[in-house]
Amino acid sequence: MLAPVYEDEQGELHIVLTRRASHLRSHSGEVSFPGGGQDEGETFLETALREAFEEIDLTDPVEVIGELDHLQTVTSRGFIVPFVGLLPGRPDLLASPQEVAHILHVPLSELLLDEVYREERWRMPPVERPLYFFELHGDTVWGATGFMLHNLLALLTDTYTR
Repeated sequence: MLAPVYEDEQGELHIVLTRRASHLRSHSGEVSFPGGGQDEGETFLETALREAFEEIDLTDPVEVIGELDHLQTVTSRGFIVPFVGLLPGRPDLLASPQEVAHILHVPLSELLLDEVYREERWRMPPVERPLYFFELHGDTVWGATGFMLHNLLALLTDTYTR
């Protein structure tokens, strides 16, 4: 999984997310970072970069600046290794219609608004865990993507401690 980040002409950071195509079998219509399954022989980073190319035609140079916390999804038991990639500016992207309905360029300042963010505690035996929600563009971003977005914001701002 790749969390692409770039600075626009005004100096504001943006995060690239995708709205998944509605015809997909799992997580259809949900907002997520570009990512997918690992091919044999690939490293996790190679998978993240390949999937970003396949889903949003990301061909700009990516400076990988770190990894977010690894996680395993509750529903599919999928293992996710998310990378943060800095782009040289706003990329020219093209959504793959097989996987992506829309590409979102979300300003960091929007993600930090109080009315956009909320945290809930859900009991998922055997533990209770926090779930992070972001209300963006008519979508509720939550689950694994909400967790990764929360983690990314904490690292980017060093002040995001809700």
